Amino acid sequence: MTASDIAVVLAIESLSFASAWPQNAFVNEIRDNKLAHYFVGRLNGEIVAYGGIWVILEDSHVTTIAVHPDYRGRKFGEEMLVHLLEEAIAARASWITLEVRESNETAQRLYRKYGFTVVSTRRGYYSDNNENALVMWAGNLKGPLYASRLAVLKDTLAREINAGRR
Repeated sequence: MTASDIAVVLAIESLSFASAWPQNAFVNEIRDNKLAHYFVGRLNGEIVAYGGIWVILEDSHVTTIAVHPDYRGRKFGEEMLVHLLEEAIAARASWITLEVRESNETAQRLYRKYGFTVVSTRRGYYSDNNENALVMWAGNLKGPLYASRLAVLKDTLAREINAGRR
């Protein structure tokens, strides 16, 4: 993600979340936060998804993932998650965590598919409606078992995309 991507990212953000991040949050993340790694996903040159992580020593944290509503259900979110996982692994992280709305079962299924498990609940985490957040973790990212799991999932994802699910 670059500064020139932020206007489109903000449009997707406002369509995706009741409590959207302000412009300065994204600017600060990509300009000033040395622990942050932010990416956009493009289709035919158009930004359709974005995501970010922080990597702090061996821990990583998914800060955000969003897909434009017109492109949901077409594997862009999964592709972004895979990219974030690969970035965390490349940065030598051993663990990755995230928060997800208790009501967002679609996202929870995706995260479970990639080895995340619920470790706790943050009560009233989301300020727009006081909804709880599930804290999910995936561990041993550097281990052979996770590497094998990720390789199989990436292969399956590539086959699904190539089969025309776009």
